[in-house]
Amino acid sequence: MISSKMVAAHTSAHSSASAEWIVCLDKRPTERSGEDVDIIMARLKSVKAFERFHPTLLQQICLCGFYECLEKGITLYRQGDIGTSWYAVLSGSLDVKVSETANHQDAVTICTLGIGTAFGESILDNTPRHATIVTREFSELLRIERREFRTLWERPYDTENKRSTLALLTRRCEKYRQCMAGLLAPPYGVMESGPSADRMPDKENLSSNSLGSVSKHLSKKSFVENIAKLHPKPIIQVPSEKILWAGKVLRNAILSQAPHMIRDRKYHLKTYRRCCVGTELVDWQIQQGSCVHSRVQAVGMWQVLLEEGVLNHVDHELDFQDKYLFYRFLDDEQDDALLPSEEEKKETDEELQDTLLLLSQMGPDAHMRMILRKQPGQRTVDDLEIIYEELLHIKALSHLSTTVKRELAGVLIFESHAKAGTVLFNQGEEGTSWYIILKGSVNVVIYGKGVVCTLHEGDDFGKLALVNDAPRAASIVLREDNCHFLRVDKEDFNRILRDVEANTVRLKEHEEDVLVLEKSNIRSSSHVGSSPLKYTVMSGTPEKILEHFLETMKLDSQFTESDPALDDFASQGSDQERLDYALNNKRRVIRLVLQWAAINTDHLQEEESSLAFLQEFYMAVSEDSRLIPALKEQLPELEKVLKHHSEDGKPSQKKHKVLLRQFSMGDEKLQKRQPIKSTDEILFKVYCSDHTYTTIRVPVSASVREVLSAVADKLGSRDDLLLVHLSSAGDKTVLKPSEVSIFSSLSINGRLFTCSREQLDSLTPLPEQEGPSVGSMSSFELMSSKDLAYQMTLYDWELFNCVHEHELIYHTFGRHHFKKTTANLDLFLRRFNEIQFWVVTEVCLCSALSKRVQLLKKFIKIAAHCKEFRNLNSFFAIIMGLGNPAVSRLSQTWEKLPSKFKKFYGEFENLMDPSRNHRAYRLTVAKLDPPIIPFMPLLIKDMTFTHEGNKTFVDSLVNFEKMRMIANTVRIMRYCRSQPFNHEAPQAAKNHQDVRNYVRQFSVIDNQRTLSQLSHKLEPRRT
Repeated sequence: MISSKMVAAHTSAHSSASAEWIVCLDKRPTERSGEDVDIIMARLKSVKAFERFHPTLLQQICLCGFYECLEKGITLYRQGDIGTSWYAVLSGSLDVKVSETANHQDAVTICTLGIGTAFGESILDNTPRHATIVTREFSELLRIERREFRTLWERPYDTENKRSTLALLTRRCEKYRQCMAGLLAPPYGVMESGPSADRMPDKENLSSNSLGSVSKHLSKKSFVENIAKLHPKPIIQVPSEKILWAGKVLRNAILSQAPHMIRDRKYHLKTYRRCCVGTELVDWQIQQGSCVHSRVQAVGMWQVLLEEGVLNHVDHELDFQDKYLFYRFLDDEQDDALLPSEEEKKETDEELQDTLLLLSQMGPDAHMRMILRKQPGQRTVDDLEIIYEELLHIKALSHLSTTVKRELAGVLIFESHAKAGTVLFNQGEEGTSWYIILKGSVNVVIYGKGVVCTLHEGDDFGKLALVNDAPRAASIVLREDNCHFLRVDKEDFNRILRDVEANTVRLKEHEEDVLVLEKSNIRSSSHVGSSPLKYTVMSGTPEKILEHFLETMKLDSQFTESDPALDDFASQGSDQERLDYALNNKRRVIRLVLQWAAINTDHLQEEESSLAFLQEFYMAVSEDSRLIPALKEQLPELEKVLKHHSEDGKPSQKKHKVLLRQFSMGDEKLQKRQPIKSTDEILFKVYCSDHTYTTIRVPVSASVREVLSAVADKLGSRDDLLLVHLSSAGDKTVLKPSEVSIFSSLSINGRLFTCSREQLDSLTPLPEQEGPSVGSMSSFELMSSKDLAYQMTLYDWELFNCVHEHELIYHTFGRHHFKKTTANLDLFLRRFNEIQFWVVTEVCLCSALSKRVQLLKKFIKIAAHCKEFRNLNSFFAIIMGLGNPAVSRLSQTWEKLPSKFKKFYGEFENLMDPSRNHRAYRLTVAKLDPPIIPFMPLLIKDMTFTHEGNKTFVDSLVNFEKMRMIANTVRIMRYCRSQPFNHEAPQAAKNHQDVRNYVRQFSVIDNQRTLSQLSHKLEPRRT
């Protein structure tokens, strides 16, 4: 029924005579009088669609039809919905939209229905709607519900007239079906020219004549089959088994704990059967377990069920909202929905936490898809921040500035395609969008050449055609099912490019750029009079970047800054004003130097030039303080910094610390670790081809050239020698003369060999490189899993704490450029591999099946405790060790592992999921407080990703945006160590010292071939 307000609104636009029929049509059919029917019939006869209707049929329509008026942009129904009504257009027009995906926002308009057209005939056979119908303008419709329409269709009056009338109905409603058939007929796995999904066809080209014979003779059945093939049912219609089960568990839990939540509800005189309210579902979920931390997280978890159709909005909306909106479980769609039995309730109690954990892992991706499906104008500030965080880890966007990424967050559109072989666009077509692959892969196909390359997650395509305003240079075809994309349309793409250029400020000297700034609307937090805009450095010469920082640096509150507005107003200030200006500038310089000294700490002691600079700077400030007494306040802090570094770091007084085999085996591992410096020296064995060795003493940061010189001196050899890293598997790597800090970068059981080029092929590993032949289970099986995890964490924390932030920079850009050691970082990274091979070695050296099962349980327990201690480095190393092929193939062993441990292991594996750039891990870390021992290989990967994806120099200027991104990764490491490690030790056991010694001296096999052979001996391959 329409409201009185709607009638009033409509009446204001029409005469009272013309509005009278609306009032009549709005009455219930049983309440309509003969006079009402006559008034309605007079109006319908004026509509071309009803001119040729038999009076009896028209009278029946007047008795059972309903009036609907809709504003512009209203969705009448969506593609895939089960129809409930047939419609005829009385005024206005509606767009017919078809989508290849479950996402209605991907839909393309294929034609427009005007006055006199009819649609909705799918109600005759209960097939899903073939298209989405959206009002193009204010429109009036006549609606007939399914039961009455079927009655009219089957009523046996005046058969001949009925045939002609139904032919008219069919002809009118077949119009848009033919349009869809013509549009979609070519199979998507074949390269065809013609309209594509990303091009909107012209209305003029959609007449029945131009559609060709492809759709001309399609029967209704063949058309539906064709649509079904080309548009497979979305995931919401075929939920996966695990999500179906999750929905059942949650429904049963609600009916057990809070049955009042699922009940009939009334809203605007309409009753909705067995519904829940969105806010109540979120409230209930938050109360259930520790894995649900916020309402936003809970929304994502419910969204998982909504996307797969296990939970449905009563009006079929695709987004779950934390509002007073009605949702219904799939089981409650049936009138005879059963309540859970006592046995089911018991089962629900057991499964609830596992179900919540599963949904919490899937929720973030579902929440992201939900946000991306929103119209850009409907995204909240929080939505934009979530999208922006996702964009930070997409390879194709790594070179873009922060501002551009934030702009993209506002315009990106989510697009998904279900079937491999779907063509996104064809070669030669106009470019309308830029795509980024979020999930899956695509083939790039060029006519005459076939598939020229394959693009994967994180890659992008389609940008060139937009930049050059040129046709598509290739066709893009889905390589696998269920691919997800982020799409930027041409208009938004061009606007962002224009905005970037408009907001770029370039400072030039001698007609050359020396500083490039990007203007943003972030308001300054300083006093009134400051600039309302923020300028971010994008690139520049080092000198100009430094000048800019000094000019914009904010001093502490005790310092009074001169007013920039006053400086601009008065071209020549008083002597006092000029003095204040000079004082504040000098204070900024002092503050910058103190910050630099605080960050560099130990590294200052290794650099004579840095110490000399500090001494010279201190003398300069002392000199200035005589003219500007206020600077004397800064001298004590400067003096303290200089004294600290001078006493510990004078090269003439410093004694080199000798590291006795600290990178290999030995009692040194039992001592508390201290940071290794580039100036430290090491005693190291270098082997010859006959397995004899010579011991050399060189700086840790020595180059290969320097090592070979020391070896040649000891051996008395004048031959041209090579320095070779020989692994336990016999793999040889000849080290380049310029490489530095090589001792710490050897593999676990790797050794350094020297030989002539002729002897290279004859090098063989030492017997000691093979590793142990007997496992150590007898030693550590009596040790507490928690004790082992705690001592491992203590040792890992010592190693992690020794890593200087600069080592990440040296490792990423290349140690040889800096001639600095990365020994501390190398040893920490090697520890990861050591733990991983420890797990594999112990399992493969355990011959008894029952003992191997106990080992698996032990390692899973240790991993759980490492996670509890926030030692994610060891946690990942253990899980990756259990996933090593030599362990994972032991099916007999895994079969006997209790289901509880299998479940734990499965959960741990999910945290290691590398998809979406290790999203699961990143979300876990984001919830942790320091101290944290991070998964170091991923930090290295992030640094390398940023370095390789961005040029260090842009037009001969330092790319400072790249430096900023690298600094953000370094800050993660700083945050992890921002609190001291103070976990309480487990209750002291008698073997406490044994545990400590054991975890610091793992003996492992690092030859994967040997481990595989041992594994096959334990459980030969089944024939």
